[in-house]
Amino acid sequence: MPAESVERPREKASASARSTLLTVLGEFVLPRGGEVWTRTLVAALGALGVEEKSARQALARTAAEELLESERHGRKVRWRLTEAGDRLLREGTERIYGFMRAPHQWDGRWLVLTAGVPETQRRLRHRLRTKLTWLGLGSPSPALWVIPDASKEAAVREVIRELDLTDRAYAWTGPSAGIGDTAKLISAAWDLDDVEKRYVSFIEQFEGRAVASGREAFVNQVLLIQEWRRFPFLDPDLPAELLDHAWPGPRAAAVFHDLHNRWHRRAQAEWDLMDEEAAARH
Repeated sequence: MPAESVERPREKASASARSTLLTVLGEFVLPRGGEVWTRTLVAALGALGVEEKSARQALARTAAEELLESERHGRKVRWRLTEAGDRLLREGTERIYGFMRAPHQWDGRWLVLTAGVPETQRRLRHRLRTKLTWLGLGSPSPALWVIPDASKEAAVREVIRELDLTDRAYAWTGPSAGIGDTAKLISAAWDLDDVEKRYVSFIEQFEGRAVASGREAFVNQVLLIQEWRRFPFLDPDLPAELLDHAWPGPRAAAVFHDLHNRWHRRAQAEWDLMDEEAAARH
């Protein structure tokens, strides 16, 4: 078997463990002052099917990214969110829980951005794409970004400033001039067919799901958030005026918020139990 095919599952498992770790940190550690024992995280990730070795590797990787820092207490290690880690999780929490929370009126204005980054600067291109996608922007053609939401102006300006692209970018807001096919623009900027299928799958997977114990509440809460957190990256949350049929996003959002609220108390109590057990071990 080629080495490449051996590495891919490992890389996927590593990325999955890190993604799960970030969800756990945001949901359970951030609200508790941003500190946690290694054993608590290992136990929590273990309940989610992550092997101890993968859990420790995910911790080390997250620390290498300067999102976590460790402090030894005898034989035990306690982790603390760094300023960057705290900021990342707070921004993510706000976006994930605020996304599609309520209907919004559209004033008919678009935000359009041009930002040219040469292919030789791949890391910068990736960072720009990641940040703009997180804000909901789509790219119908190279170096062009759009979103029918002029209120994103300040956030886009901050991204351009942070990446030092002010001299290479230009943006403007306003209504469509009525030239060209808006539906084709939207189709080129976002893969809405794929997003819709994901919403339907999310609803089928979670709607009506019940839990019978604190451990089940904890596991299902994390799985619920893991699945939902992808949608702010995928769905631009277009105004109803730009959609040609009933969009499943609002129904999926209702499922997410309903279940999250239902499972919250028991999931948090299960976390506290795991944390107490970890703190009691020598």
